[in-house]
Amino acid sequence: MLQKDGFFRNRRDESFRQNQPIAPAPVAANTPAPSETEKKHEERKESKLVVGPDIKLKGVEISDCDTLVVEGRVEATLDSRILEIAETGVFHGTIAVDQAEIRGRFEGEITVRKQLVIHGTGKVSGKVRYAKIKIEEGAEVSGDLAMLDKSATASIRESKRVANA
Repeated sequence: MLQKDGFFRNRRDESFRQNQPIAPAPVAANTPAPSETEKKHEERKESKLVVGPDIKLKGVEISDCDTLVVEGRVEATLDSRILEIAETGVFHGTIAVDQAEIRGRFEGEITVRKQLVIHGTGKVSGKVRYAKIKIEEGAEVSGDLAMLDKSATASIRESKRVANA
């Protein structure tokens, strides 16, 4: 006849193991403490929203988004750092960003605080405000284009710096 102890643990052994203290993992003595910039970087990860092909996003306000990539269709209001519109992408609405790269279509009002790049496949129409602009051959641009006032871009940067501090 087989005994249970031969195949299964004895209950006394289990209770003994459960009461044993667990030793902490050793800490390397030469590991440096994280710097302030590393701590801030760990606290704030970059937020990125990708609207894929065949996706339609309509009637929204997109905020707290560092990078928006549009491969489908978006009808929205956006305040972000970076906007990328792919060749298949369409954005219709109001935008305020630091940088924008447009390979697809944009219709509406766009304010680019640093640099706007319209690639050869890009089509932009509406009210366009920019600090710097680069338009490749083949791009289509129509509407009201104007360079941002240098004092306005400086005050925008200053207000963002103060808000982030």
